[in-house]
Amino acid sequence: MSKVDLIGESQAPLLAKPFYANGSPGPIGESLAHVPELMEVALPFISISLGASSLADFRTKELAIVRASAVQRCRYCTLTHMAIALDAEISPEEMRVLRDGDADQIRETFDERESALLDWTDAMSLGAGDVPEEVHARFAEHFTQPQIVELSMTVGTTLMLNRYCTALELPVSAANLAKLEDAGLS
Repeated sequence: MSKVDLIGESQAPLLAKPFYANGSPGPIGESLAHVPELMEVALPFISISLGASSLADFRTKELAIVRASAVQRCRYCTLTHMAIALDAEISPEEMRVLRDGDADQIRETFDERESALLDWTDAMSLGAGDVPEEVHARFAEHFTQPQIVELSMTVGTTLMLNRYCTALELPVSAANLAKLEDAGLS
């Protein structure tokens, strides 16, 4: 049970109504509807930060999002993005490694480029202070500076949402739970 009421379209304040035009904006949007002025800036920012772009494709972004969410133990973000990641051609076995694996398992499962991304994600998600230089050097071998900026923002946004969704105990949709069960990921 969420720690805040999730605002349905019929109860949504006037400034929040546009975000319901295509149906429910999901639990994050329905919780942000309590503060429509925040919703107006947060939802577009989240969409751009987490969405695929010309710099970082769908699979790359979802690898980072699922890993950061799993490391932070955010149930909502981990399960929701595991369901999304199935559409990004991330296999159930890869998802298990993202969710439960250590650095050695990541290196055995993912190629050099993706494991460098996941090391960077772990360093941002787990560490306090600077990212170790060897992690940055490895990451920079595979990604351009604009990609490093964008992917770092993706991980940072994910970490912010991990804390938000965990604190408010946002619910995972039944459709996403069913999708994960069908893939053997429940």
